[in-house]
Amino acid sequence: MASAFTHAFVAVAAGKVYAREPMGWRFWAASIALSILPDLDVIGFAFGIRYEDFLGHRGFSHSIVFAGLAGAAVLAYFPKRSWTLWLYFTVVTASHGFLDAMTDGGLGIAFFSPFDTTRYFLPWAPVRVSPIGIGAFFSFWGLAVLMTEITYIWIPAGLIAAAFRFLRSRASTPRRTVEKP
Repeated sequence: MASAFTHAFVAVAAGKVYAREPMGWRFWAASIALSILPDLDVIGFAFGIRYEDFLGHRGFSHSIVFAGLAGAAVLAYFPKRSWTLWLYFTVVTASHGFLDAMTDGGLGIAFFSPFDTTRYFLPWAPVRVSPIGIGAFFSFWGLAVLMTEITYIWIPAGLIAAAFRFLRSRASTPRRTVEKP
């Protein structure tokens, strides 16, 4: 899996692209929580749920269907509901599976669960898989993971968010016209 830091970073970058106006704390908290939510499936290990099971790690909770359901559930807590906000929350949740599919470890992602439980990786997987557990993350392995995430995810996501913000600010700035005498 990609690290929780990277999932949160991508959610904030996506929020910067989505938001045309300042968004409140609830929007940002929901964005970050949804980006990390699919990894709650690791709790299943304590209950005997195997990695490769339907509810196992990177199973249903990493699917597009789950992302849509999570987006709809969170939307209920927002007074200003719209299909674009639902789509944004769905994309933020689904980004988790896509980032995990860019890693070099695990069994893959069940993107199409519950309809198809086949697990997939993206054709390009440059990110080192993150260790499960906080203690293991703060190690040389965790540092190596973070370096690949910064290179292949943080920098591109940051540049995309900055480009959108720049282009949006340029589009909203009134143009001066010079009148000819």
